[in-house]
Amino acid sequence: MNGAVGNAGTGRLELVGKLGRIGFGAAGIGNLYTAIPDGEALATVLAAWDSGVRYFDTAPHYGLGLSEQRLGAVLRDKPRAEFVISTKVGRLLEPHDAAGRRDDEGFDVPADAVRRWDFSEKGIRQSLEDSLGRLGLEYVDILYLHDPDVYDLDAGITRALPALEKLRGEGLVKAIGVGTNSAEAALACVEKADLDLVMLAGRYTLLEQPGVPLLDRCVERGTGVVAVGAFNSGLLARPEVPDDAHYNYGQAPRALLERARALAALCRDFGVELPTAALHFPLRNRAVVNVTVGARSPEQAALNSARMNTAVPEELWAAVEALEPGGAA
Repeated sequence: MNGAVGNAGTGRLELVGKLGRIGFGAAGIGNLYTAIPDGEALATVLAAWDSGVRYFDTAPHYGLGLSEQRLGAVLRDKPRAEFVISTKVGRLLEPHDAAGRRDDEGFDVPADAVRRWDFSEKGIRQSLEDSLGRLGLEYVDILYLHDPDVYDLDAGITRALPALEKLRGEGLVKAIGVGTNSAEAALACVEKADLDLVMLAGRYTLLEQPGVPLLDRCVERGTGVVAVGAFNSGLLARPEVPDDAHYNYGQAPRALLERARALAALCRDFGVELPTAALHFPLRNRAVVNVTVGARSPEQAALNSARMNTAVPEELWAAVEALEPGGAA
């Protein structure tokens, strides 16, 4: 494949090696849930950079392009060969008169654009061009198909993924993949396309591992997995698990609260905080090449990197394996 990064090629291995153990997820700086000032957002990206992070992930969906704009404002001043950036396709942003309305898909931004699903080759190329404009960069390294299961998985497999393969073959991106919360959808994509990476959200974590069959197949196919959602939307994000902890963007059920608290207690027995173990856990599977985590402040960004650089005793993992699903050892 001319200019491509095939699954067995040295180019893909080079790229994966540049991801590092931890990446920066930029949904938060797109005003996910609540707004943060521009200065705070840019300082957060800089804090991640200063802590050694060199892989950054974003998407047009995040804040109707705000995440891409803020991320690009920092990264375009950095040496381009020193970082890896990914964005996503599948949703085109079309300008729209906000008329005082706010976005209704989770981001605290004016509704000055509408998201339109488009899995056509033309739409995907347009989405990439628009993203490069917002980022202020000449290219992105990795392009993911975003949430094909939410829109139309069949169209994703038959139309969008071949378009991504074509872009990679033309050398316009170095690697392609799919980003989704569904391990089943990701597996279907892995079976049907020559993907370099899968970005899997929340389905292979310290709390739960329904993504194991996908990860096993990714090893066989030579497809790397970027694990996101390692904190399960907040349930594993603090050393002590509060009653109002979130799971999958809603209130955590009682059974999962108890499971998380059992894990937290186990971690304390080994001198490790729960979020630290949560960040380390996915990398124990050989399919996982990177854990990408979001941050909304410079302090969070620095703490995430510090946690990833904290040693975790091997004995903890054996104790986690012995913990029954209900939480008892």
